[in-house]
Amino acid sequence: MTRILMTTDGVVRYAVERDWAKLPAGAEFGPISQLAVRRDGRVVVVQRSAPAVLVFAPDGRLETSWHHPQLPSVHGVALDADGNLFITSFDAHQVLRFDAQGGITLELGRFDHPSWGAPFNHPTDIAVASDGEIYVTDGYGNARVHRFTPDGALIASWGAPGAAPGEFACPHGIWVTADDRVLVLDRDNSRIQVFGRGGDLLAVWTGFTKPMDIWGSAGGDLFVSDQTPRIVRLDGNGRVKGAMRAFSVYPHGLWGDGEGNLFVAEQLPSGIAKYRMIGPA
Repeated sequence: MTRILMTTDGVVRYAVERDWAKLPAGAEFGPISQLAVRRDGRVVVVQRSAPAVLVFAPDGRLETSWHHPQLPSVHGVALDADGNLFITSFDAHQVLRFDAQGGITLELGRFDHPSWGAPFNHPTDIAVASDGEIYVTDGYGNARVHRFTPDGALIASWGAPGAAPGEFACPHGIWVTADDRVLVLDRDNSRIQVFGRGGDLLAVWTGFTKPMDIWGSAGGDLFVSDQTPRIVRLDGNGRVKGAMRAFSVYPHGLWGDGEGNLFVAEQLPSGIAKYRMIGPA
């Protein structure tokens, strides 16, 4: 019997189903990295074993899964306005865009070719702006953010290893807001750095414990998972509105849907939790 946990971040109450995503009998998840929620409510999950991509129906049933040889180890995932799927193949040093059939339609970086200071050296995450520009945190080897045109031409890069403003110690997650700010989770410096789309530093938000992932709702709230483990709700200026615990060792990824629910990629043990919104706090 599935146990439903109750929690609140001070703004909303949630019923948490930790084993929401159901695999066929006898199957187990590999290490789950990330997920994204499509407009139709389906949840796309990427894991660091084959098959790398799994798609779950809105009720948690596995609908389909697929793999590609250029996905030996995946990390970040994003969806653009057209529903195209972007994945960081982080040990192959690439960012790949896939169509609905799992075919590559855009390839950034060279397969199995790491680069120092240039795209890529174990990239971590991707965000796609409303105009289609692509932003990549790069990541475990480099300490950079790269900005690309929608068709994959490099526009600019910024960042360097360190702890000073504008420097990074593992840029791990990224999000582009509706007002064109680029939010970079500087994980091992336990902060979020806020940039303009040209790379100009606008603000530094602190008070996190190794932030892992970030997602922004249509209403303007930002949700950040960190290694406390917890999920923090922020307003658009970085002010904490509320927080709640996460239930695994740490939540590696999160995304939300249009109904106010959150989906969390848990690690140790691997699984997908659904935080179902049930009303105000």
